[in-house]
Amino acid sequence: MKPGIHPPYRPVVFRDRAAGFAFLTRSTMTSDRTIEWEDGNTYPVVDVEISSASHPFYTGKARLVDTAGRVERFERRYGRREGR
Repeated sequence: MKPGIHPPYRPVVFRDRAAGFAFLTRSTMTSDRTIEWEDGNTYPVVDVEISSASHPFYTGKARLVDTAGRVERFERRYGRREGR
């Protein structure tokens, strides 16, 4: 790597405030706010809107799309296709 052109890669805490979930990882993101982590060290904290703890796909709260209802509504509106 070329010296002096890359941002520093350091430990950062990402926090999902809606779900009350936080995790420590390494990143180049910066923040003025800090948090004291479980190991007693202080790390920069980045607040995120959605994480695996609050995303509907990962939590199992995703809405299922009613594709059969959509097909029936389409057929009622435009008629059934011949030949099938």
